[in-house]
Amino acid sequence: MAQIVNEHPAAPGRRSGGRRPPRTAAAPAAHRRGDGRLAWLLITPAVAGFLVFFAYPTVRGIYYSFTSFHILTAPRWVGLANWRELAGDAVFWHSLLVTVYFVALSVVIGVLLSLVTAVVLHRLTRSTVIRGLIILPFLISGVVAALVWQWMLDPQLGIVSQLLEKITGVHLLFFSDSSWAVPSLAAVSVWKSMGYNAVLIFAGLQTIPPSVYEAGRLDGASEFQMFRRLTVPLLRPILVMVVILTVIGSFQVFDIVSVTTQGGPANASNVLQMYIYEKGFGELDFGYASTMSLALFVLLIAITFTQMRLARAGETDLN
Repeated sequence: MAQIVNEHPAAPGRRSGGRRPPRTAAAPAAHRRGDGRLAWLLITPAVAGFLVFFAYPTVRGIYYSFTSFHILTAPRWVGLANWRELAGDAVFWHSLLVTVYFVALSVVIGVLLSLVTAVVLHRLTRSTVIRGLIILPFLISGVVAALVWQWMLDPQLGIVSQLLEKITGVHLLFFSDSSWAVPSLAAVSVWKSMGYNAVLIFAGLQTIPPSVYEAGRLDGASEFQMFRRLTVPLLRPILVMVVILTVIGSFQVFDIVSVTTQGGPANASNVLQMYIYEKGFGELDFGYASTMSLALFVLLIAITFTQMRLARAGETDLN
């Protein structure tokens, strides 16, 4: 009897034998193109914001620094005239010295207090509530912080002034005395930024293995010796970052000074940002103000790269 064989047509997309045909390169290429379009779609808002609010103003400011521009008239190219005026501007150099004095106080005191606070948090408590309370001043607006401290340090009604006078018998004019104006501003700046810096350093402390401190204790090292010889060297990358951020932020201080001293008394607290603001929005000399802004920008770049090079920011002693 003849055997009847039922032949079924091969399924679409399959070869004889049940094996699938090899995949072509068209599908992965189309998939990559789709991923690329999605990536550009996601980063477009950030790129547009960078170009509109950062890149274009920077290029425009560089151009204005070589022009005479008083907002009511068209910019007029003057070449290096603004830079020659800057070199002989006594007020600019005085403002730069005041700013450097403010930065030195803010960085030294602020970083030391932040480091001590972070170490205390790391050794004594890891409560998220306490960490949140410490970082709280950083979340407050600079204007609000300046107003609060202006009231607290008021020579007549301020609670800090009254307590200090009762304890020491000394009556200080914090923001009205030329000798105390800059230190008072630095104290407000340190109070506002210390919590944020302490949290950054605290995060760096979490990366140090406990075995390092256990080895130090076995060698008979005291807490201070372990802090100086273990904690600080191992925290170098974090500390460099904190110092750089503090330096940049301190050089750009404006809101605290504008609210409390307005650059007084007798230009004792006239930081560079206040002088730039006065030239640009007070005298409408945007060409010269742009020149000072560009000089400050170049100075910050030089300071940042110098700090990173000297402190070996990309290296760590943790092996």
